[in-house]
Amino acid sequence: MKIHIVTDMEGVTGVYDFDNHCTESGRYWEKARRLLTLEVNAACEGFFEGGADEVQVVIGHHFESIDRELLDRRAVLLNGRGDRLYPNGLDDNCDALAFVGQHAKAGTSYAHLAHTGNIYTTDQRINALSIGEYGATALCAMELGIPTIFASGDRALAEEAEALTPGVVTVYGKWGRCSDNGVSQSMDVKTYENYNLASVQLSPEVVREKIRAGAKAAVEKLLREPESFHYPDIKPPYYLVREHRGNNEQLPFALVGESNSVSDAFNKMYSADNKRIPLDQVKM
Repeated sequence: MKIHIVTDMEGVTGVYDFDNHCTESGRYWEKARRLLTLEVNAACEGFFEGGADEVQVVIGHHFESIDRELLDRRAVLLNGRGDRLYPNGLDDNCDALAFVGQHAKAGTSYAHLAHTGNIYTTDQRINALSIGEYGATALCAMELGIPTIFASGDRALAEEAEALTPGVVTVYGKWGRCSDNGVSQSMDVKTYENYNLASVQLSPEVVREKIRAGAKAAVEKLLREPESFHYPDIKPPYYLVREHRGNNEQLPFALVGESNSVSDAFNKMYSADNKRIPLDQVKM
C-alpha cells in the first residue's frame, strides 16, 4: 500500500504567522521547517505501523520547507512541480491521499492563517462548491479513484475536511480565535494577512503523538472498510472559479478554468496566459 502525503506549513502546530515562520526570510523559518518535518515523520510512523508499504511526501509549501535530512528515511520526497501543477504529484499508483500541516480555506471562521493559495483569494469554487487547497487536491484524487484518508492541521481544517470528504480521519493541534462570517471578503490584502493570526495551540509533542495515532487508524480503516471514505457528488463538466480581492490599483477579479477533468480545470486556471475577468462575468 502506497500513501501520498501532501504537506503545507500554515497548519503545523508551533507555526504562528506568515512572515516569521512561513517564508524563507522569516526569523523562525528553520524552526518551522523542523516542526513540519517532525509532523510528517509522525504521520509516516503511523502509516507504516498501520500497514502501509510505501510513503511518498510532496512539498506543498515552498520547495525547501521539508528538511530531507530529518525526514523519515523510509519516505520518498517529491520536490518541485513536475510537468503539471495538479494533481500535486498524485498518480494512480497511489492507494491513498493524506495531508499534513494543512490550513483551512480563505474566509473560514476561527481558522488560523486561513487562505486559499495566497492571501489575495477570497473564494474558490468548483461547480459552485467552495473549496480550499485541501479540496483542490482531494478532488483530483477523487478523479483518480483514490480515497482521502487523513488530514492534520488546525481545527477549522479538520472540520472542512470532514465536511468535504466524509470518513477522513483528522487531527488538529491548534485553532483560531477570530470569527469571519464574510467580513474578510471586503478586506484589503494587508488587513486580511494580519486578521487571523491569533490562535490557541497545543504542545507540538502531544500533537505529533495524535498524528501518529491518527495516521495508523486511517490506514487500518482503509484496510478494514475501504468503502467508508467518500467525496461530494459533483460531475463534469467542471467550472472552476477563483476570486481575488482588490489590491492597490487592481480591482477585484476572477480566474476561471473549465474542463471535463478536475486537474485540467485547475491547470487551465493557473495557466500563465489565463485572462483575468470581472467578477460580474463569473457564471457560478
